[in-house]
Amino acid sequence: MNSGLSVDLVRELWSKTYNSGGKPDWSHIFPYYHDDIVFQDAIQRVEGRQDFQSMCSRLANRCRELKMDIVDIAQMENIIFLQWEMTMMFGRFPSSTLHGCSKLTLDENGLIVHQRDYFDLWGDIFDNIPRFGRVYRRFMRKKFG
Repeated sequence: MNSGLSVDLVRELWSKTYNSGGKPDWSHIFPYYHDDIVFQDAIQRVEGRQDFQSMCSRLANRCRELKMDIVDIAQMENIIFLQWEMTMMFGRFPSSTLHGCSKLTLDENGLIVHQRDYFDLWGDIFDNIPRFGRVYRRFMRKKFG
């Protein structure tokens, strides 16, 4: 099926995924995911490639536009880390940019068996709401340091 993922291949595949006319298309990267993929982020945990593909479809359907820029990428043995900026536009709302990173864990065949995404969903979205972003950040500094 494939020879496994590398930093160069991830950069190439992910750039094709998000930057073609606004709507994402993940069909070319799904073969690089193991059937038993475990995906987890700040709001959900999904197990199995079928459920992962369904989650991706739901995200694409909710967004008027979605694009991702890879800021940095590194690999150490079977782990690939991506630092990214994802810009999403929902309905009539202005775009919001999320800053985050993903940890991809590869199995012995180079397939993604686990993906963990890290990002500050609310902070990055609230930053785009006039005045509210400052209030949220002040609250976070006061309560969490």
